Amino acid sequence: MSTWVILLLLLCPPADEPVAPRRDVVVVTGVYEPVPLEEADRAVRALPIGEEQRLLAPSAADFLRLDPSLDLRSRAPNGVQADLSIRGGSFGQTLVLLDGMRLNDAQTGHFNLDIPAPLDALDRVEMLKGAGSAYYGSDAVGGVINLITRKPEAAEFRLRTSGGNFGSNAQSGAAGLVWRSLSQHFSFSRDFSSGFAPNRDYRNLSLASITHASSRLGGTRVLLAHTDRPYGADQFYGNFNSWERTRTWFAAARQELGSRTDVSGAYRRHTDLFVLYRDRPQIYTNRHAVENGQVAVRRREPLGANVTLNYGAEGYRDSIASTNLGNHARGRGAGYVALDVRSLHRFAFSLAAREEFYSGGRREFSPSASAGFWVSERLRLRAGASRAFRLPSYTELYYHDPANIGSPDLRPETAWSYEAGLDWYAGGRLRGDVTVFHRRERDGIDYIRRSLDDIWRAANFSELNFTGVEISAAARVGRAQLIDFRYSGLRGASKAVDGVYTKYVFNYPVHAGLVSWEAALAGGFIARARLAVTDRRGRDPYAVWDAGAAYARGRLRPFLQLTNLTGTVYEEVLGVAMPGRGIAGGVELVIIGSK
Repeated sequence: MSTWVILLLLLCPPADEPVAPRRDVVVVTGVYEPVPLEEADRAVRALPIGEEQRLLAPSAADFLRLDPSLDLRSRAPNGVQADLSIRGGSFGQTLVLLDGMRLNDAQTGHFNLDIPAPLDALDRVEMLKGAGSAYYGSDAVGGVINLITRKPEAAEFRLRTSGGNFGSNAQSGAAGLVWRSLSQHFSFSRDFSSGFAPNRDYRNLSLASITHASSRLGGTRVLLAHTDRPYGADQFYGNFNSWERTRTWFAAARQELGSRTDVSGAYRRHTDLFVLYRDRPQIYTNRHAVENGQVAVRRREPLGANVTLNYGAEGYRDSIASTNLGNHARGRGAGYVALDVRSLHRFAFSLAAREEFYSGGRREFSPSASAGFWVSERLRLRAGASRAFRLPSYTELYYHDPANIGSPDLRPETAWSYEAGLDWYAGGRLRGDVTVFHRRERDGIDYIRRSLDDIWRAANFSELNFTGVEISAAARVGRAQLIDFRYSGLRGASKAVDGVYTKYVFNYPVHAGLVSWEAALAGGFIARARLAVTDRRGRDPYAVWDAGAAYARGRLRPFLQLTNLTGTVYEEVLGVAMPGRGIAGGVELVIIGSK
């Protein structure tokens, strides 16, 4: 009896207790039930991609650099090829979603950020830091990135053109239509550069169509997208004058069945053409084609005013046809259940569990628990624990060349993640948060070798441990300026690397910090500046300044984007130089109809 009394008190606190303020920003990546960002029990963040932000950012990947706990290691600008990791995880341990559907590539994590959608097609980026396999299955070891597409609220037309140094040239555009219960959004982007160094040229093309419709049955969303990226890959994978071309086709649909049930599915095809020597393709050329299919049925059951039960089933299948890796296929099926209790007063908690079955008769169980408690109207405590796993990629299993070899006997990676933090709010002008976390991995996968003369071999580590802290503070100065500070510190250790060289696992930032300033100036002008400082393990620290300015009113909106203002010489991926000082300027034509 006493247990039920305690539970009732938690769910229905006295009326004189302080009520946590609700916010307008809604996050869905950390839980199945959408909640305001400030009520999330996990370390989550939402980055809006509004009209002003798009004028100052060269690519979608640029928004991910606004949080130093997300380690974006690029081999080329504008998202041509970039590895993303969170909290010291490898680039394969971060799950990337587009409208909640998986983008992760079964061939290799190097292609997880081949986002098949132009910047104009996106509304916001949501980030879940820490293990997310209880909600999303494989790959969500370090965290989850969810890119949310736009839904036009009125008829609109946009056309943007720009040019800059390194022979860069870019055009993009979007058109949106709204008619009764139907909305349609089209967008495209193309940008190319002759390269800041020999054989570092690239060409990007992205297309997207997003359809929203409402009926008596419920809401319908259909997404069709494509990207094509040929680029010079000099030094990308060693001392080779390489060339590569990746292409992605993506189709997804979601149908609501009433207010409590929805069905979704997606298809992704990704091709990779790799030439080891650009001027001598006959020496070594690889062709890979990966296909992924996914379906999901989700159901939500309100058990009370503040209690929701979510459950569902998902299925996945991926296959590869490759000149190097061979032909392979595997399937997975999963069922999940999640209980979300949110009193909106002082206390909230979430429990989730997922059982995933995959080819070979194996299974992985991923539980998760998190809770948040409002100490006062300004201070909130939160904590959580969760388990995650990752299946090895086809490259890790089957790849072979004179310098690298995979291992078909690799076991899945598993990890337990723990975190605790506090969030502090002082009205709408000042906020901050601190999160400490620890991740304990088993069977972590990396390429290792015993000597510099040995070849790289994919292998499981016996144990990996990562401990870190994340700190952020944001202050709004007046109505027009926002100053944001973020810091991430990380330490990693292993019991299995003595006398062993590793390729990717320990290439993490020991310290990473960012200070950004955004302002809406008089007369419709906007400006942004940010300083990012990175101290990567075993390498010298470096700092990169970026800035931008634009006129954000009227139909013609000129803009200026500046990158690496001080011309810092640095590498995000060891051995792959990044561009020096960059400048690009252009103008956008905007026509927006009435709502």
